[in-house]
Order: sequence, then structure tokens, then C-alpha cells
Amino acid sequence: MRKGSINRVSKETDIQLSLTIEGRGHYQVSTGIRFFDHMLELFAHHGGFDLKLTARGDLDVDQHHTVEDVGIAMGEAVLKALGNKHGILRAGYFVMPMDESLAVAAIDLGGRPYCVVDAKIKAVLVGDFQVELVEDFFQGFAQAAHANVHLRALYGRSSHHQVEAIFKAFARALRFAVARDKRLRGVLPSTKGLL
Repeated sequence: MRKGSINRVSKETDIQLSLTIEGRGHYQVSTGIRFFDHMLELFAHHGGFDLKLTARGDLDVDQHHTVEDVGIAMGEAVLKALGNKHGILRAGYFVMPMDESLAVAAIDLGGRPYCVVDAKIKAVLVGDFQVELVEDFFQGFAQAAHANVHLRALYGRSSHHQVEAIFKAFARALRFAVARDKRLRGVLPSTKGLL
């Protein structure tokens, strides 16, 4: 089973994270930001990953450090779990409806970090979560996982549904990208011979 465990400690955050790729969608998540916890629980469930996460951050200052550092730790855990990346599909995409909202995610684990988030969400807060930090989370993930991550909320009325659709689409795209192809066992998914 492919698994990555990360302990990330700074003056701003203290994060313990364990991610199992071949999971059952089980999760234990605590970040101090309840809506963010909910999004990470959805990520684990829809990705089929097992996720244990405890994050303590300087929430008295702002949510930014906690959210971004969790993204970094998540990306580091995925990178660690994938090892040499032989036999993985490498890229994945998903289109996710959430009632009146629709989001799309595309991911390439090809070793070149880049992140684009196109989401014109009206609300400043969804629950207790600062919506602008959606992009910070995924930027942190993309950099640490050495991944291309493209996310777009195509439309929607409810800000809650738009954010939720983005996280679900991301989880399902990543689930496909990390999957192993039996025909390509032992093969690196790159003509360069390097990822």
C-alpha cells in the first residue's frame, strides 16, 4: 500500500498528516477550521484515500498559514506515497456537478508544478472558512506534489456548492492520476524517462 506521512512544524503551524492512496475513504481531520475540515473529509471520501490529519496553526492571526501549510503537507504526502511513479496513470480529470454548481479539475503528476484556480466565488466566507484560501491550499499542494493542478468553478449560485464541487472534482481527478495501470507496470509515464 502506498502511504505518505508528513510532520511539518514551523513557528506558524504544527501538522501531522498521513495519507494512504489505496484507502477506503476513511478520515480523521482536525484543523480548527470546520468548513475546511469538511472539504478535506470530502477529499478523502471521494478520492478513496485514507487521511489522518491534525493541524494546529496560528488561527488567532489568520487562517492563511494553516490552510496553505496543510496543502503543502498534503502534496508532500502524495509525492512520498507515489515513490518512483512507475505504472501510474499520471494525469486525471473530472467534471463534478453539485446541485446548481459545476466544477472541473485536471491534474498532471508530471513533475512540473503549476496551479491555476479560476473560481469567481461571491462569498468572502463559507461557514468559518475564508474562500480566497481555496487557491492558497491548491497552490501549496501543486508546489509540494510537483504537479500541474487546474481547477475551475464553471458556474453556480451557492458559494458552498462551488467550493465543495472544486474539492470533489480535485479528489476524483487525483484518484485517477495516482491509479496504477496493470499494462504499464514498471513503466515510467514519460517519454523523457524522468518525472
